[in-house]
Amino acid sequence: MALRIGCGSAWWGDRISPAKMLAEKGNLDYLCFETMAEATISAAQVKKRADPSFPGYDTWLDDRLEAALPACLKNKTKIISNQGWINPDGAAERVVYWLRKLGKKGITVASVNGSLISDRVLAITDRVTETGKPTSTLAESLVSAEVYLGAKPIVESLHAGAEIVITGRVADPTLFAAPMMFEFGWDESDIERLGQGYGIGHLLECGAQVTGGYFIDPGFKDVKNPWDLGLPIAEVESDGSAIITKLEGTGGVVDERTVKEQLLYEVHDPSNYITPDVVVDFSQVDIESAGENRIRVSNIRGKPKTDSLKVSLGCKEGYIGEDMFFYAGEGALNRAKIAKKILEERFKIVELKAEEIRIDLLGLNAIHGAMTPAEIDAPYEVAVRVAARTKTRDEALKVGREVDGMAVSGVGMTGKRVPHQERVREIIGVYSSLVNREVISPSVNFFKS
Repeated sequence: MALRIGCGSAWWGDRISPAKMLAEKGNLDYLCFETMAEATISAAQVKKRADPSFPGYDTWLDDRLEAALPACLKNKTKIISNQGWINPDGAAERVVYWLRKLGKKGITVASVNGSLISDRVLAITDRVTETGKPTSTLAESLVSAEVYLGAKPIVESLHAGAEIVITGRVADPTLFAAPMMFEFGWDESDIERLGQGYGIGHLLECGAQVTGGYFIDPGFKDVKNPWDLGLPIAEVESDGSAIITKLEGTGGVVDERTVKEQLLYEVHDPSNYITPDVVVDFSQVDIESAGENRIRVSNIRGKPKTDSLKVSLGCKEGYIGEDMFFYAGEGALNRAKIAKKILEERFKIVELKAEEIRIDLLGLNAIHGAMTPAEIDAPYEVAVRVAARTKTRDEALKVGREVDGMAVSGVGMTGKRVPHQERVREIIGVYSSLVNREVISPSVNFFKS
């Protein structure tokens, strides 16, 4: 009998109602929530410094649990999620809170720790992948570092009886490959099945992207009811082959096009997609229709895992000051161009010390910049976006102050927002490195409701 695994989220801010529907109607064995982008832990560390009361786990954890946990308990669906961020234990304890609130006693919740290595990363890594410089050069700016863990501690948690497993940083497809390894008894040496399992996990990890999200291009790639996209389900066989599908009656589509697009998403080399447990080879994959909104995926191969694990390093890189104002009607573009000139001169007068300044005309050149065609019809309305990257907050604040001045000292008919919102944000740059996997020791803690 096929193992049914669903994806409940593809990132931190993903919609919650589709996950609730999937938990209720998906007849799932596992529901997995992927909520972490590369910058998530660094952003969590910044938030923790600014607000010591921040618990360090996914800010939407309560909302997701409230929506999906009752149905998962009712349907005996296990949950695996990386919503632990920088505090997997705290997230697990919060899950226990919700279990007790729902009157469910005796349920085991596991937390997987060991991905956060900020305190020793400079001693166990060598070079920054992007620059080739020693990682020690990041010492003054380092905020956090996390290593991408594999499936082993999740599998151990399931063997110990956990029904809900909360992790910090793991590789995205690991969340989905781990239950396959547990249920089918795959071990770490079974690279062919691990390759297939991690490949299916990669298809699931981005949620609605494989069911028509981020796929739509009107007139070329149309999708039914895109406001109601169903989240994906994988029906996995013991050899790792699977059918990718979605709930009947939901919007979107699962076809060869959506599967192929997601298969190649963020994959630099389809024959060498590196994960913590296996190097996945998509080059010989078989993708074929198995009915409406049902695509069979097989023949994804595996190669032995690497000796190292990827580390993501978040570093302070100053601040961005940003604001926006607007023009509309005849002559909007000319007014926007004069406004740009005014701000360029004002920034000289106030001696704005910026590493980069951008003044983009949204509706004209904000996306393609210098590649924007010279001859273009004047837009009816234009938004002027102003941004500067600076080393200090005080310098970044100058951007908003000068934009405020455009309200009475700028071009006629300037549409200005009331400046109640925060217009300065700290920048966290994300770099990567490699660490010998032998120096990484994940651990698992258990909690009972």
